[in-house]
Amino acid sequence: MKVDFAKLDRAFNPKCLVVVGDKGISNYRWLRSHMHLPAKVYSVQIDPKEIDGIKALGVTNFSSIMDVPEPVDLVIVAVPREVTPRILEDLIRKDVAAAHFFTAGYAESHTEKGIQLERILVERSEATNFHLIGPNCMGILSLAQGGLAPGQTQPTAPKEYSNFVDGSAGLISQSGMHGATMGREAALQGVKVSKLISYGNGSVIDSTDFLEYFGQDKEITEIGIYIEGIKDGRRFLKVLKDVSKRKPVVIWKGGRTEAGAKTISSHTDSMSAPRAVWEAAMKQCGAISVNRVEELIDVLQALHFLSPVRGDGVGLAGGSGGQGVAMTDAFTEAGMKVPSLTKDSFDKLAAFLTLIGGSYMNPIDTANENRNFVPRIIEVLEQDANLDNLVMLVGGRAGAGPQFDNMLNALAEVRKRGNKPVMTLMPLTFSPGEAEAAGTTIQKLQKVGIPAFFSMERGAFALKKAMDYYRMKKAISAG
Repeated sequence: MKVDFAKLDRAFNPKCLVVVGDKGISNYRWLRSHMHLPAKVYSVQIDPKEIDGIKALGVTNFSSIMDVPEPVDLVIVAVPREVTPRILEDLIRKDVAAAHFFTAGYAESHTEKGIQLERILVERSEATNFHLIGPNCMGILSLAQGGLAPGQTQPTAPKEYSNFVDGSAGLISQSGMHGATMGREAALQGVKVSKLISYGNGSVIDSTDFLEYFGQDKEITEIGIYIEGIKDGRRFLKVLKDVSKRKPVVIWKGGRTEAGAKTISSHTDSMSAPRAVWEAAMKQCGAISVNRVEELIDVLQALHFLSPVRGDGVGLAGGSGGQGVAMTDAFTEAGMKVPSLTKDSFDKLAAFLTLIGGSYMNPIDTANENRNFVPRIIEVLEQDANLDNLVMLVGGRAGAGPQFDNMLNALAEVRKRGNKPVMTLMPLTFSPGEAEAAGTTIQKLQKVGIPAFFSMERGAFALKKAMDYYRMKKAISAG
């Protein structure tokens, strides 16, 4: 069916939301998740044992969706699967913009009854052009509008993050739990999520539709996807190639192994493609392939904050000699290079650095007295002709004091000039209080456009993927 983006706009930004079938046994999870919305929130429930609990929340309850006295933008359906065909008929008659069916037990159950019920939902939705999301999914998250939230599993990103992240990410997940994890990981790393959708079985509206929708959304600058299978591979690849020309798309594919592919069938009843075929298709379309949630968010962060990554030469600084070795290994193993500095850079560094307890090769040891010269070190590295990217190792507790402020200002100037991508690494040891201190440090870095990665390997991976993306984009444009 033809998806109406105006209806999806209403679903992601509802003025009127209705929850059908919420119960006290789940602590009215769906109603509670949306009480803070700047929208009318109603309940539809006919079980007399639930009415008082719903009223105690301050929510008006109706016995039918037809009784709701205004146009409805989004309905969340959480009723037994046998009831859903009848509920769907009411939604169609009410001309609801879209509905998220949390209810599970359809084709993914591989039972005759489940397959039959899903077929009914699909046939009626397609016949009436009804926008059904799911079934078997956690639904919509929309941070931009104050927080549509899938069943209290997705915390709204800290308010301070929204003050300094310029762009927005759109996240699409076939899995509800992975979608929630993607959102939490993004919030931890300061990647602002504008819209997130968990679409489950994708029986009516699937990944391709949401990808196309996010592709035309001007608020979304990068797209991240967790996907298990595709129902119309040709259309998906066509849309993916078109969207990737305009904004980066990072895809985490589930079911890369034979065992994983078998598990997919019982999770969302999706077909999976062999790994080699999938990877080749992603390159042809200009998309970025990753293997886990941390990689997906790391790459989104790199693409959002870094200036275009053109070359593979990396200048490393920070920490001790042993940490320099570890950084060199991480970036080299990721496919980047850690070249020697030019003689001009070496001579400039030798004029003010000491070799006592440190080194001014690449990586540059900033332990002991050398830490006082970090701004000057950054200036030399920026001008070095052998280096394409600058990477600084930063401690999680570093975000206070004049030394950090001086380093931050120097990195910010490099970022502002845009001659070379600049990033930081912040490996955490999770000592008492470090996580909280790291949060403050990350905020200060990202406020001036500098990304921070929680391990050397993650930072190296993200930089390499960003470089691959820009090279791939250039090759596609030239071809």
